[in-house]
Amino acid sequence: MRKVLVITYYWPPAGGPGVQRWLKFVKYFRDFGIEPVLYIPENPHYPLLDKSFLQEIPSDLKIYKHKITEPYRIASLFSSKKTKRISSGIIQTKNQSFLEKLLLWVRGNLFIPDARKFWVNPSVSFLKEVLEKEKIDTIITTGPPHSVHLIGYYLKEARSLNWIADFRDPWTTIGYHKKLKLTSSSEKKHKKLESDVLNAADKIIVTSKTTKQEFQQITSQPILVITNGFDNIEETNSKLDSKFTISHIGSLLSGRNPINLWKVLSELVKENLNFREKLCIRFIGVVSNEILASLKDVGLNEYIEIVGYVSHQEALAYQKTSQVLLLVEIDSQETIGIIPGKLFEYMAAKRPILGIGPENWEVAGIVKETKTGRIFDHSDDIALKNLLLSWFEQFQNGELQMVSNDIGQFSRRELTRKLVEYI
Repeated sequence: MRKVLVITYYWPPAGGPGVQRWLKFVKYFRDFGIEPVLYIPENPHYPLLDKSFLQEIPSDLKIYKHKITEPYRIASLFSSKKTKRISSGIIQTKNQSFLEKLLLWVRGNLFIPDARKFWVNPSVSFLKEVLEKEKIDTIITTGPPHSVHLIGYYLKEARSLNWIADFRDPWTTIGYHKKLKLTSSSEKKHKKLESDVLNAADKIIVTSKTTKQEFQQITSQPILVITNGFDNIEETNSKLDSKFTISHIGSLLSGRNPINLWKVLSELVKENLNFREKLCIRFIGVVSNEILASLKDVGLNEYIEIVGYVSHQEALAYQKTSQVLLLVEIDSQETIGIIPGKLFEYMAAKRPILGIGPENWEVAGIVKETKTGRIFDHSDDIALKNLLLSWFEQFQNGELQMVSNDIGQFSRRELTRKLVEYI
């Protein structure tokens, strides 16, 4: 088998969608003739943990580790909560304290491209010996954190390698980048590093067509879109909720507040007695106080169920029993290419997907193609209300189902096949 070194910061027991992409690729690599070798930090600072992912790591996978120095550990001495949010890319824009403003300025201007930059040089020195020992000539780096790509950049400079750079998110065009209080000099440094990486990598992988188009303005290197996906679809007889549950899985933060949806639900509660008796708005994961306040403002407070953070397996179970699965993205031109990983697991759950996002959101095309739900802009209300009424009537009749089309292309195994062909 051909050996490939995968360099990633996020790995179990880290939780969240970012860790799943390469956990699943590694899981299926051997099916297509690739022997994965992994390199991860020895002492990482993970904002979320999910130990259930540990059982999916191949038992005989060779993993190399090296210590990392992370300034977040020092910053957390001042405020662990604020530091945890910022290290996760969660940036509060309203009512920022002086400490939050200071942490953001330091994060954006002193730690370029990010706070994991101190792992780069030690890793390059360490991995030169690993590559020699394992006789590896192909490496894959995945970011964020995008400092991981600099490991690939310097290894490529030092020896003859086939280097593939995987971007789970964009670099300088991602939503939170502009919130980092960058000086003009720092902004130029970020853009230069982005350009250096994109032009030095032999091949590039992105998760959306929008990101591919953005990167094509910077580099002429080959770029392939490989979205996130879902793992095995297990046919289960999960009993659906007796309530008309509209469930959101994962973090729902202030910028993603679907005001039009809350308005429509409030109207339906007031106008329809049956709807009022059956509605349940369920949040599985973190939900911001601003969103909860918006729900309270329109009289929906009593319909809220907050479950909190659960393991990935528990989240999958909630998806299968919910009547409707909610997907929300920030209403911004910058987010049209953001395709949340949960979209594909929603598809696998075979429950109707209700999406609220920016105009021309790339997700809309995928949902339409696969016939897995409906996507609306943040300004839509009449069409949204009509759809919810239609789905509620189907729910009352025990007929609320989605007959999806060709979702197999988004299975993790099929995506791994696509990746191996590219390698």
